[in-house]
Amino acid sequence: MTTTSPELEKILHDSFRLPAFRMGQREILDSIFEKKDVLAVLPTGGGKSLCYQFPAVHAQKLVIVISPLIALMKDQVMGLQRNSIPSGTLHSNQTDDEKFDVFRRMKKGGAFVLYLSPERANKEAFRRWIVDKQIALFAIDEAHCVSQWGHDFREEYGQLRFLKEVRPDVPVLALTASATPLVLDDVSKNLKLNEPVRHIHGFYRPNLYYQVESCSDEQDKLRYLVQALEQTPVGRAIIYCGTRRSTEDTCEYLAKRFEGVGFYHAGMAPEKRTAQQEKYAEGKFRILVATNAFGMGIDHPDVRLVAHFQMPANIDSLYQEMGRAGRDGLPSTCLMLYSKKDKGLQSFFIQQSDAPSAIKRSRYNTLEALINYAEGGECRHSEILTYYHDSQRIEKCGHCDSCAPESDRKIRKPSWASGPMPDIITPTRKRKKDKKAAVVAEEGMGELEKMRFAALKEWRKAKAKELDTAAFMVFSDKTLRQLASDNPQTRDQLREIHGIGEQKLEAFGTELLQQLKGLG
Repeated sequence: MTTTSPELEKILHDSFRLPAFRMGQREILDSIFEKKDVLAVLPTGGGKSLCYQFPAVHAQKLVIVISPLIALMKDQVMGLQRNSIPSGTLHSNQTDDEKFDVFRRMKKGGAFVLYLSPERANKEAFRRWIVDKQIALFAIDEAHCVSQWGHDFREEYGQLRFLKEVRPDVPVLALTASATPLVLDDVSKNLKLNEPVRHIHGFYRPNLYYQVESCSDEQDKLRYLVQALEQTPVGRAIIYCGTRRSTEDTCEYLAKRFEGVGFYHAGMAPEKRTAQQEKYAEGKFRILVATNAFGMGIDHPDVRLVAHFQMPANIDSLYQEMGRAGRDGLPSTCLMLYSKKDKGLQSFFIQQSDAPSAIKRSRYNTLEALINYAEGGECRHSEILTYYHDSQRIEKCGHCDSCAPESDRKIRKPSWASGPMPDIITPTRKRKKDKKAAVVAEEGMGELEKMRFAALKEWRKAKAKELDTAAFMVFSDKTLRQLASDNPQTRDQLREIHGIGEQKLEAFGTELLQQLKGLG
């Protein structure tokens, strides 16, 4: 029997005390009610938890949620219990009495939301236990961890395929905040999902201003960072750094200029990390400088600035971390500071990993995509929506550095006349100038070069639409500027252009040469 909208809305109001479903939630729930496996991508703060909590109350059965973070599981259980929805979690920090109490309450039957870590779910005892239970749904949160192509693959997630083997009758909901079609394909394959329905919603965040600034060195970045914090005097700020050393150094520098500055990274003792996180949660720190170890399960509504002091590894990481800004819906700014040194740092991390060569190649490709995004000139929100194949698409957002460069929300270029700033990182040697990267800026072009550049941008836009991909996945603005300036006429000359490797040459070389020959 199909559940009507009034019945669902009554559960939403009475049990969850929410006024309405958010974008995508109702569609995901309808697929679950039809006993279909589901791949769902809802961004950070998009209401993923309701999608697996609701079916427990609706079906009056057990829902099992597999999640990687104890703190997040405990927080969600507390929220459910405040709404009188039976729930519990099993984790290593509990006493035996606390675990027995969870099983005692589940034994009563009816609605119950049980949270487990993937390690506990993989135990043989759990596999035997689920064989005869009344289960409405298996939910796998942070499902990108299932895929080796994802940005945070975990071996214990890859073993969760046993859920469909042991209970093929129970639908599986695989949820993540950011995953490309390639990652979703891999998640479906590894979990043995049965023709899963895909729901991709909510990547458009109209209250966020996206901005990328190219900086020559760390000193330029520091100036922008200080300017960003001065322009954001109210609300919290998160500054993401690429290394533990940079995190501590940046914190030390900012603490001399601002009050309430702390740092957080995985190299700290657990009790120190917990203390720092609690200080930030309590408002004792307004500004937190952190590596990507800070983020999962963090939900503060008033983060007004997220700044990347160093570029992350890929667009998935960038989007997830930017998504911690403005969760209350109020205007907030997301600033990425980008320099050539950042690419070298991320390339080093890839080289040092133990991943197979195919995975390393994929990580290099996703890093290159992020660089192209940074160097791109199209609407940044539009590019993100297309990159993730969101159900919503826009042409221009009106609130990014491409669409609205004069906006009051943009972090202004700092005054270079303010005098030298003290070094926080001592370089071991001077950087050599990358001649290939020294592309002529648009304002330095002649009229013919400007004409070529404009025409190439139109060609790129049409090609991106044809392929249903983001424009930066075709070529960055930096590549187009050098094409317009150098006007290559052969494939060998194309190879000398920034951003054109053998793969891009094979995909677009012939068309590019045709375009350029027609432009004079």
